[in-house]
Formats: sequence, structure tokens, C-alpha cells
Amino acid sequence: MQAADNSGRAMYWGTGRRKSAIARVRLVPGTGQMIVNGKPGDLYFQFNPNYISLAKAPLETLGLENEYDILVKAEGGGLTGQSDAVRLGVARALCQLDPENRPPLKIEGYLTRDPRAKERKKYGLHKARKAPQYSKR
Repeated sequence: MQAADNSGRAMYWGTGRRKSAIARVRLVPGTGQMIVNGKPGDLYFQFNPNYISLAKAPLETLGLENEYDILVKAEGGGLTGQSDAVRLGVARALCQLDPENRPPLKIEGYLTRDPRAKERKKYGLHKARKAPQYSKR
């Protein structure tokens, strides 16, 4: 969804989900900085280059890494799930920005939500599949 902030700049929204993490992403024209929950992205993702590059990957694919600021509100899950959720949110926002961005993002797999989630624990088992030790005698 395109909206405008108080200064009249265009904003593009995208929501990403992964495991139990949810990231609400806004793309705003800027210098390429990422702010997650009010903190700089580097600090929030603990200066881990994997998380940071994963979150900015859709912008790098299109060559727009220094054109837009990424403003994120992330909830739930851990840093891995949140960085994947940010990646999906950024990709969806880029599709709103220009529908021609969709094919390259689709080829890279950035528009596919990863459906894997934790399997529930079953009664009689220790975890989802770990059974008590079998004793023959």
C-alpha cells in the first residue's frame, strides 16, 4: 500500500512472516539505512553480516540499496526468523513500488513465504517426535 508521511514522501508497506516472527516494513526514499524497532539495523541484528545482508537482499538484487530507508517493526521469534520476515516484507513493498520489480524478486525466491514452522508436541512423546527410550526387557 502506498501512503505519504508528514513531509509528503511516498511510503511503501510490506508485511513479512517467518516461523512466529512478523515484520511490518516501510520503504521510504532515503540513504539506505535500516531501522528496526527504533534501533539501527546493525545494532538490532547484533552486527551479524548474515542477518543484515539477508534483510537487504531484495534491494541489492534491484540495485536500490542506497535509494530507500527500511523502517521495520518486528515482533516474535528470534533474529533469524525476523531477518527472513524483513526480507519478505521488503520484497513485497518493492512490488508495490513498481510491478516490474516482481519478476527478478520472484526468480530469487524473495516473494515466497517459508511455510516451515515448529511442529507441535504430541502426548506420550518427549518432543514432537522424540519417543521415550524403548526397553525390550
